Amino acid sequence: MSLLLPRTLLLLYPKLKIPKIPMASNLSTLSSAAPPRARLRGVVFDMDGTLTVPVIDFAAMYRAVLGEDEYVRIKAESPSGIDILHHIETWSPEKQRKAYDIIADYESQGLDRLQIMPGAAELCGFLDSKNIRRGLITRNVKAAVDIFHERFRLTFSPALSREFRPYKPDPAPLLHICSAWEVKPSEIMMVGDSLKDDVACGKRAGAVACLLDESGRYDSPEYANVDFKPDFKVSSLLEIHSLLEAHFDLSP
Repeated sequence: MSLLLPRTLLLLYPKLKIPKIPMASNLSTLSSAAPPRARLRGVVFDMDGTLTVPVIDFAAMYRAVLGEDEYVRIKAESPSGIDILHHIETWSPEKQRKAYDIIADYESQGLDRLQIMPGAAELCGFLDSKNIRRGLITRNVKAAVDIFHERFRLTFSPALSREFRPYKPDPAPLLHICSAWEVKPSEIMMVGDSLKDDVACGKRAGAVACLLDESGRYDSPEYANVDFKPDFKVSSLLEIHSLLEAHFDLSP
């Protein structure tokens, strides 16, 4: 038996009323609905220059370790910054020892002037209120991390220093924290002030990367073609609170 189309039915039965099928009124709403927000289960921070106010003169330290000519050469070849720890790994043991002594001296001077970064305590309180874990990865030594924990009464766990190998920008320390927390890297945000260390570590691990750029120096054209770019950029830790609420699912 063939089916009669509505137009044919009207010709045969002019008084027949065929009900109209209403169009779904919410189609436009569905098509324009925002995609579900990514879940965030932990935030991992860099320490120096991120959780603490920058006090180490890294350029002076690099010059002291490398010498002026070598510093200028490497700086020109590495627009995102000099990886001093990886660079000196190829040196002779005696030369390495002298380099580490210089680095330790600069870091020790930095500890004497250690200050908490504005907004760090407030951000940590917000994360605690949402039961979002806090971790730390630094290329500084464990003694510096211990002093940071003790002085500012803020605890990050795990807190990995440069005694953990390989260190940033290798993704290993961040993946170690993900494993310890039993979460996916995509559910973690890495926050730091270095493109070459923090952003690269986060992106290589598969995490979300947030760059803290207080002065706007990374807006310079010399950083336009770096290998790893952040998902977010802020000028203050105070901005991260609203950023997290706007872009992520913070439910337990």
